[in-house]
Amino acid sequence: MGSHGTRSLVALGVIAAASACSPTVPAVRKASVAMAVPPTTSVAGWSYGEDAGGKRVMGQSGGGFDLPYAAFGRIRRTELAQGHVEVAMFPGAIRDEKAVLEWVERSARVVDAFYGGFPIPRVLLLVQPVPGRRVGFGTTMGSSGAAIEVPVGEDVTPEALRDDWMLVHEMVHTALPDLTRTHHWLEEGLATYIEPLARSHAGLVTPNELWREWVVGMPQGQPSAGDLGLDRTRTWGRTYWGGALFCLAADIEIRERTNNRRSLVDAVRAIVAHGGNISVSWPIEKVLEVGDAATGVPVLRETYARMATRPEAVDLTRLWSRLGVRLERGNVSYDDAAPLASIRRSMTQPL
Repeated sequence: MGSHGTRSLVALGVIAAASACSPTVPAVRKASVAMAVPPTTSVAGWSYGEDAGGKRVMGQSGGGFDLPYAAFGRIRRTELAQGHVEVAMFPGAIRDEKAVLEWVERSARVVDAFYGGFPIPRVLLLVQPVPGRRVGFGTTMGSSGAAIEVPVGEDVTPEALRDDWMLVHEMVHTALPDLTRTHHWLEEGLATYIEPLARSHAGLVTPNELWREWVVGMPQGQPSAGDLGLDRTRTWGRTYWGGALFCLAADIEIRERTNNRRSLVDAVRAIVAHGGNISVSWPIEKVLEVGDAATGVPVLRETYARMATRPEAVDLTRLWSRLGVRLERGNVSYDDAAPLASIRRSMTQPL
């Protein structure tokens, strides 16, 4: 959407409807950004960071130059979650816009509580009104700032928004560094695992609903014939549920080896505390190292060594039995005398 020279980048936009862009800035010490737009056009997403005088500057963050995603056009802008979320509402008539903004605020609070703070200083949320009554599948973008794009039905109801899981899933993506395609399973698996866990801590999902989802869903992540391990098998099941299975297995083992004093929560919070969010790229080795240091046990590295390049299955029947979880005819029941019953109970308690 723009062109760059040795020392500058110029992005020009004359847009009838709203659009989004993220120009690429050359690797230079300094760069300037200029945008020419019609007087009726709004711009969202490029107020990012502060200069030495405390003035907010486009594209400046942490002493470096990062140009985050932006939207410009006939959009409606709202700041939520204490300024961490900038909502850019694209043209369209959403019947209950107030309920949509409440949904965004609620989702941000869920993620904030799980991580002990919102995982990224600022994210641009692009809301695209579409026909329908529900929320569509979103997309999270990073590497330079952070943005989430999500289609929302024009007739979406407050009830559908309360039951929605998608926005929490996408916000969880902002709490992990950008990884290579080989390790995309960890990006999706972590979001698949943490989303219902974080919503259960917030009281939006009951423990029964959480365990039913996992008992039904986790088998979809098991390796099948021809599997080459998580790093080398890019099926839907292995990417989403295989990654979630990695997280479940690691979480339980961390809790066992630390007498339930540490968990995967400590690992992901430490990653964020070390600056590991979607606006930066890390090798997976750094992610695992920082996470293991926070828990005091090398479970993440050991689990990765077992599952990355070979079809390592998890004995879910034994795991559910040890946790004391049973699913019969759609109904969840518990055995509080099971060896890991205390771990099971602690997993769904608010942090």
